[in-house]
Amino acid sequence: MRGKIAFEEHIAIKETMEQTRSFATDSVRMNQFDRQILDVGDGRLEIMDKTGIEFAILSLNAPGIQAILDTRQAIDLAKKANDHIAEATARHPDRLGAFAALPMQDPDAAAEELRRCVEQLAFKGALVNGFTQRDRADSAIYYDLPEYRDFWAQVADLDVPFYLHPRMQIPAQAKNYEGHPWLMSAPWGFAVETSIHALRLCGSGLFDDYPTLKICVGHLGENIPFGLWRIDARMRFSPRGYRGKRPLGDYFRKHFHITTSGNFNDPAFKCTLEVLGKDKVYFSADYPFENMEDAAAWYDSTTTVSEQDRLQIGRTNAIRLFRLDLE
Repeated sequence: MRGKIAFEEHIAIKETMEQTRSFATDSVRMNQFDRQILDVGDGRLEIMDKTGIEFAILSLNAPGIQAILDTRQAIDLAKKANDHIAEATARHPDRLGAFAALPMQDPDAAAEELRRCVEQLAFKGALVNGFTQRDRADSAIYYDLPEYRDFWAQVADLDVPFYLHPRMQIPAQAKNYEGHPWLMSAPWGFAVETSIHALRLCGSGLFDDYPTLKICVGHLGENIPFGLWRIDARMRFSPRGYRGKRPLGDYFRKHFHITTSGNFNDPAFKCTLEVLGKDKVYFSADYPFENMEDAAAWYDSTTTVSEQDRLQIGRTNAIRLFRLDLE
């Protein structure tokens, strides 16, 4: 399929490169990975052309700004990263868009930076790499907390999507992974960490306060679609601390938008479509942590969807969500 739109597509700047090098398993792969994640020009566009991806929304790699302990440094680096991405998208406005990196260490500064990026730089929304660390290395701050309510008010006012992207849990808060570090990252821990954060948002009353919020998550829903029926079923008996006015599943189905990034699997795709519906599911690749070729080859050939639905999920849903000026 030609004309696909992808929006979990990552870049790095010099200051965030070291955060992602562990995903390269040898020196050959590391050199290739470095080139790919730093590239915001011809190399990336060439692979997009090859795989039928017309437009990609770029975001800063994980954990990015969220791992910076000093608030002032986080604010400064977020602006630097966003200006860098803005320059790249300005060179290729018909092929590349941008998500804002945000200094969530300071909710007011994050709201201000998001407004700058959306109103002055024409960014399509924000992508934040999970919880934020602030002041202490063993801290983990989640965005359902009351201190972030004014930030969410800004997101709602700007009416742009907020992409909640995975990051690895910090060792001080990951005792259940001891002896099994492989569990902490992409094979399992990424989905666990992101799904818990997403469910915290659903259960916090956030969407009652701001009913127009739109939250994106990748990897076919970070395992939530598979478990959503049971979550709601058991919540009837153990709702202690739950602050939502409606069942949790209602919030997830209304407010969350799910991409195929990094989960190119028919059974999981079918489950997500059955739970969310085709209007809330989108194509994405997760480049360069995944290959665009793998993402496109699977999506273009899956028999899970009709050709009409393939076009909607791969293209027209994203045009509507981001109000893209594409034919």
